[in-house]
Amino acid sequence: MAAGLGSRYGGFKQVDQVGPSGEMLLEYAVFDARRAGFRRMVFVIRRELTKAFSELAGRLPADLEVSLVCQDAERLPSWFEPPPRTKPWGTVHAVLAARDVITTSFSVVNADDFYGAAAFKLGMSACEEASSSGTYTVIGLPLANTLSEHGSVVRGVCLTDGGWLAELDEVYGIQRTNVGLQGSTKSGTRSLTGRELASMNFWIFPPAVFERFGQRFDDFLRRHGNEPSAELPLPEAINQLIQTGAARVRAAEAPGPWFGLTHQNDRPKAAAGLRQLRDQGVYPDPLWRRNAESRDLV
Repeated sequence: MAAGLGSRYGGFKQVDQVGPSGEMLLEYAVFDARRAGFRRMVFVIRRELTKAFSELAGRLPADLEVSLVCQDAERLPSWFEPPPRTKPWGTVHAVLAARDVITTSFSVVNADDFYGAAAFKLGMSACEEASSSGTYTVIGLPLANTLSEHGSVVRGVCLTDGGWLAELDEVYGIQRTNVGLQGSTKSGTRSLTGRELASMNFWIFPPAVFERFGQRFDDFLRRHGNEPSAELPLPEAINQLIQTGAARVRAAEAPGPWFGLTHQNDRPKAAAGLRQLRDQGVYPDPLWRRNAESRDLV
């Protein structure tokens, strides 16, 4: 998912060339996904980023099938007349934007997060389970490992029971304070330990999820569609599915390392982390050693 505005970052962080040889952070997700066995990539983008992502597609190995899908008003239900707005409709809409080009179990990740190679190995196994049983999976990290030193963050905080996700709470404004780690929810202030499993929007779904998300998104639009900044995030929709018994979600923890781009001051840490992994031989430099064959884009 790469259609966000990057308001706190001050620009389109999804195309920021943060890698040692000018790679986008998302390119490392593609590299790790391919190494884990994924062979199809669907980039959900803003229309103004089409050129940058078309160029990225041209750099990728020829054994990857690539599609570009724009998350915009054209991907809204035909019955809904959207008000003028520039803010995206949220990550549920981002997933639904890819509905016409995905027919198998699939993984969802953010363009502005680095998850580590092990997360994608877990993701491939979870895709196989989703294909056979229809099970959803969230791949999270310890909350303390996902914080920014330069401002607050939003995280889906997971409550698990026997390896299954029992509840998912979208917590806003998480940051360290003089009384410990705190954030806020719709119910008020929430104190945190940092040991909680945090969802970073690394999900695995069977294709049947599109129908369920479509229903949730229609309901959201009927209730909040005319609000200029309202959006429906994945954690909120998935928690609704769990609480109504419409979905079972396995919870898995990845070891990391993790770093991301929320605030502009997060960039040096991400760049240093990528350089260190290159120096350790985890990734080649440059990431893609040859130009791929040209391809048609959806």
